[in-house]
Amino acid sequence: MRRVLVPALLVLLALPAFMSPGYAARPIVLPPTGTDWDYQLGGARPVPAHVGIVERDRHASPISGKYNVCYVNGFQTQVEERHFWRRHHWRLVLKDDGRPVVDSVWGEWLLDTRTTAKRHALAAIMARWTDRCATDGFAGVEYDNLDSFSRSHHLISRVDNRKYAALLVAAAHTAGLAAAQKNWAEWDGTSVGFDFAVAEQCGQYRECGSYVDHYGDHVLAVEYRAKAFRRTCRHWSDRIAVVRRDVDLTRHGVRRWCG
Repeated sequence: MRRVLVPALLVLLALPAFMSPGYAARPIVLPPTGTDWDYQLGGARPVPAHVGIVERDRHASPISGKYNVCYVNGFQTQVEERHFWRRHHWRLVLKDDGRPVVDSVWGEWLLDTRTTAKRHALAAIMARWTDRCATDGFAGVEYDNLDSFSRSHHLISRVDNRKYAALLVAAAHTAGLAAAQKNWAEWDGTSVGFDFAVAEQCGQYRECGSYVDHYGDHVLAVEYRAKAFRRTCRHWSDRIAVVRRDVDLTRHGVRRWCG
């Protein structure tokens, strides 16, 4: 018996610290195809019957009977969580000359993915949030701002974020969740295990084809401009789910589907 238990114990001790054995046997389920989706980061609202996929913030509740995607800002901070990062994890916030590097569009601080130690520390935080998504009943998770390197004043490299992304995907899969690539359309995120894509403005920037090349029909597209939405519907709605929302994703804002 001892000869059996000792090797098993060594295997368990070798697992990454952010793994959650409670979800290890949970199968990964991809979003369904042939249905519409809704992007509800600015507040929960009811969805019509033709919508089979809903994405909400990690603090929100999933909808019973739908495929639910959990939003986690994996590469930047939420504005309302600055106190958390400043008080508890200040060393993990990217700084330039001692000041946090800010995404000027959204006012979010960038997270520092430049070293192995910091990537693992960040992944441990995200893994806890991802576990909560799984516990709450979500089936997938989106880690936003994969392309934060492009706003980092050249401090973060693409390689840094690729290595960190691999840790996030591992955390999602350990929790039993499918992981979505968000942003950086030209990079094939399946190389680190991403399962599907959330494509923001892919029609507007002519990027939908790149996501489809990597993920096939498992692409969830959101457009904010009417013209781009119509073009995306015309060229891509036979393969991928497309929704139009207002850019702030407000609870009672614009919401349209193709057809």
